[in-house]
Amino acid sequence: MKDPGMILYGAPNPAPNPRRVRIFLAEKGIDLPETRIDMMKREHKSPEFRAKNTLGQVPALELDDGTVIAETVAICRYFDEVQPQPPMFGTTPVEKALVDMWVRRVEFTTMTPVGNFWRHAHPRTAALLTQFKDFGESNTETFKGAQKYLDRELEGRTWLTGETYSMADICLLTTLDFAGWIGLPLEPEHANLKAWRDRASARPSATA
Repeated sequence: MKDPGMILYGAPNPAPNPRRVRIFLAEKGIDLPETRIDMMKREHKSPEFRAKNTLGQVPALELDDGTVIAETVAICRYFDEVQPQPPMFGTTPVEKALVDMWVRRVEFTTMTPVGNFWRHAHPRTAALLTQFKDFGESNTETFKGAQKYLDRELEGRTWLTGETYSMADICLLTTLDFAGWIGLPLEPEHANLKAWRDRASARPSATA
């Protein structure tokens, strides 16, 4: 699939959310180059970009009729609808519910402490907001707890929802990779989680 009428606004690694969409598109075989927004120059907060996405965040997908879809899962759901194969959100009611369940669990158990650490304990965000460092650093332990939970849940599973790689796995991979970049490593004793990450990282789409 290639649609030159669409514009996908994003940012390069290590930004985790634009990478979610790039990995998803790679899994789908959708050829849609990313239009980069310079976040260091605060282009995502410019009046021009806020006219497209009022929250001033990337990624955002602008369709050829001017409609703008923001939020990573919403963008990926759109592409899953217009190009159903391979399915990344499940095919049966149960599969679809499990993917949704695991996307939410990844965001709440894992992305939340990673995001809190990034905002409140990392030096690169110190100039952007008022940091509460004790709170930020406390999320290190929360993230460790999330790893223990995920390691238990992945016992005997290939992917988060079973035997099929899905959007939930994309969400977790980008979160763990971003966590490592900001100084929250994967604990080596979690063999199930490490094996899952190795499998996910070996997929060609992971280089997106």
